[in-house]
Amino acid sequence: MFKVKEMAEMTGVSVRTLHHYDHIDLLSPSHVSEKGYRLYSEKELARLQQILFFKEMDFSLKRIKEILEDPYFDEAVALQRHREILREKKKRLERLIQSVDQTLQSLEGEDHMGNEDRFRPFDKSEIEAHQKKYEKEVEERWGDTDAYQQSKQKASQYTKEDWEKIQQEGDEIDRELVKLMDRDPSDPDVQHLIDRKRQHITDYFYKCSLDIFRGLGDMYVNDPRFTKNIDKWKEGYAEFLSKAMHAYCDQKKEI
Repeated sequence: MFKVKEMAEMTGVSVRTLHHYDHIDLLSPSHVSEKGYRLYSEKELARLQQILFFKEMDFSLKRIKEILEDPYFDEAVALQRHREILREKKKRLERLIQSVDQTLQSLEGEDHMGNEDRFRPFDKSEIEAHQKKYEKEVEERWGDTDAYQQSKQKASQYTKEDWEKIQQEGDEIDRELVKLMDRDPSDPDVQHLIDRKRQHITDYFYKCSLDIFRGLGDMYVNDPRFTKNIDKWKEGYAEFLSKAMHAYCDQKKEI
């Protein structure tokens, strides 16, 4: 555990900034000691790293908060996107350095520099394209604008304690489902938990229609990133979960 001053010295982020992040619920300490010390854990360190990556790419604090609080936020996927954008920034910096060298040569009369060459390195279109692509990923994966807006609205009202409760309830459902992976996906006990899973989404994020729920089941097996993340519970869990969700939707439509 780290006190706020230790956190500031370790990360280079000022104490004042850390207090501000806590005030806007972007980054809050895990615990507050009896003496009133804010104490941060490794979990907050990892979150702060993500915040700094997003700030480096000119995301607003409000947008960073929305991304990090997305229930489907995947740190590994985010890091891959960071790398893509940082590589584009690296290319742009190399072009700027080359432009400086060419300008110096032009001033010394060694080479003539055209106006297009003079200003081309300042083009940020490639970087902005990667940023927009990442910003839209959350919306695109839902496939339903209303659902996304509902989720955003609800998520903006949750406190850190709320998120911990939501996570614990979701983990409990997954933990119980993993125990039943030796059964048929249409087994009544499995289906009872699948119903709880759908209700959990509706209660805390958005109204989860059967079509959206079926789409989520498809995404769990069609998108390798989600499959890898879900299979952390147990190998093959994503496929089992998808089949159980499909069985659930089929049964509901038959009624």
